[in-house]
Amino acid sequence: MMPLTLANIGEENRIQKVGGKPDVRTHLESMGFVVGGSVTVVSTSGGNLIVNVKDSRVAISREMAGKIMV
Repeated sequence: MMPLTLANIGEENRIQKVGGKPDVRTHLESMGFVVGGSVTVVSTSGGNLIVNVKDSRVAISREMAGKIMV
């Protein structure tokens, strides 16, 4: 298991765990970052990550991505 920030670009990963405070977890889960779901890093830009999750492209901060374990 590793944080999403270390995932390779273009590689599909399964979400194993979503960490952080309850409000942060709720926010991430509302965007589609749920345990068992798939996530693919599309690119990194200025420390932020652009990812595909649930057929949507989402930009998240490196801090938030560090709470998503794949």
